[in-house]
Amino acid sequence: MISNNELKYYASLLNKKYRKIENKFLIEGKKIVEEGLASNYDCEKVFITGKFLNMQELVSFSDLNPIMIKELIEKLKEKYNRDDSAIEIVERNSLWKMDIKHEYSGIVNKLAAGDSEFTGAEKGTLAIIAYKHPIKQSVIIKIRGNKAYEHIKKFFDLKLITKKKQGHTYEIGLSDEFYNYFNASKTDNFLKSPES
Repeated sequence: MISNNELKYYASLLNKKYRKIENKFLIEGKKIVEEGLASNYDCEKVFITGKFLNMQELVSFSDLNPIMIKELIEKLKEKYNRDDSAIEIVERNSLWKMDIKHEYSGIVNKLAAGDSEFTGAEKGTLAIIAYKHPIKQSVIIKIRGNKAYEHIKKFFDLKLITKKKQGHTYEIGLSDEFYNYFNASKTDNFLKSPES
């Protein structure tokens, strides 16, 4: 999470005076981000939140009143609805988050070089859970092997899945946090290929 001091620092870069002093700047938008990737500039930070925030959390982070926050959210929605913006404000059931528009995910993946949050094996296990949920843990282990116990523990610790005792095993399902994390809805069809 970004601290208040970091937030103030990066907000100061919106002012030309501080951009000159720090010799740093903020960018957004497909064209400018692509130019930045092709340049010799180093990317210091990429900002994104992985979870939705409710009004109470927004108030506590910003010290603004809810009316002002709603006005700011609407202004940000207008700003980011432009064609050249890579960012969008996503709203679900009075929860909000700032996210990267789907069509820019390739660029973000280039920027986010380094280790993935999940290993290939973990992604495979999570894909099985998303595809088959609810599914018994014993079935996942038969499909994925004993390493899947570690994967399931990690997903449970991240609150991406639910576990319900069922006899000698658990029934594994997807949690609300899974849908928030992957910006999906419960009606999304995980069986549909991206090309269709």
